[in-house]
Amino acid sequence: QVQLVESGGGLVQPGGSLRVSCAASGFTLDYTAIGWFRQAPGKEREAVSCISNSGKISYSVDSLKGRFTISRDNANNTVYLQMNSLKPEDTAVYYCASRDYYCKRDPTMYKYWGQGTQVTVSL
Repeated sequence: QVQLVESGGGLVQPGGSLRVSCAASGFTLDYTAIGWFRQAPGKEREAVSCISNSGKISYSVDSLKGRFTISRDNANNTVYLQMNSLKPEDTAVYYCASRDYYCKRDPTMYKYWGQGTQVTVSL
């Protein structure tokens, strides 16, 4: 049974950091790309970052490149998104999703999704 479970969200002050995790089960990351997406209230879901099966990393939003870092732990079948220097506009539900091999920016190209984890950046 394929499953993606996000964790690590929460409330953080502006300028703070969080690391969200995406634990995968039922498949191996060796053949899978994992993307992180976020959706703020009233907005469309947007791609944040992705790591392919070969470890190639892409960032969909240029402004996030210096603040967000995606990484992967194949031994634990887990993908992380480290978020630093968080801003109120980063507030959203963060989702991870999987597809075969290569990253895509379009969320409709992903087959499996986690339930999401809420990240709130506020004083």
